[in-house]
Amino acid sequence: MPTLACRIELNKQNGITVTVENKEGKITQTMVLDGTSITIKCAGEQDTSSITQKCDSITVKCRTFAVEAETITCKSTKDTLHTSGQKLTVKSDQAMQLQSGAGLTCQAATEAKIKGQSLTGSADNAAKISGMTVSLSGTQKVEASGAQLSLSGSTKAEMSGMVVEIASQGKMDVSGQLTTVKGSVTNIQGSLVKLG
Repeated sequence: MPTLACRIELNKQNGITVTVENKEGKITQTMVLDGTSITIKCAGEQDTSSITQKCDSITVKCRTFAVEAETITCKSTKDTLHTSGQKLTVKSDQAMQLQSGAGLTCQAATEAKIKGQSLTGSADNAAKISGMTVSLSGTQKVEASGAQLSLSGSTKAEMSGMVVEIASQGKMDVSGQLTTVKGSVTNIQGSLVKLG
């Protein structure tokens, strides 16, 4: 065990200072009560950590900060800010919920990914997906449905597949300034067929 140098200083202007020195470990611990704040500091050869408590705030400064508890609750009546100078990871072994009483914005400067065993997105009003290039793909089936369905391209629209079927329960119109129906075998059938 190292030999410690301990002292307590009482001063009517500076308050109370408690100092513990570990000369072998090159560590100095101090606690200062100056009538305005309480400061606890641990200074080593390379790093220094401190806790400063005032009437309206508590400030912790350290190289590594760890909290272990069975249950943790953090609540603020005003703004809350979490900032990381490097990587930020939020992890849960069970269900995780992210909820906002107003708007929610998620933004990434480079690539953004959302992945899950199943993925559901819904909106009470309008839902939009936009980008320079948008791709929808499924290894088995892709469906698009609605009371009204509109597919359009400002320059060109294409639909292709091994088998392509277009069916209407009522009326179907195919029109264009120049319309071509072409195939190695082309069938036009109906109880009433009009051409021209």
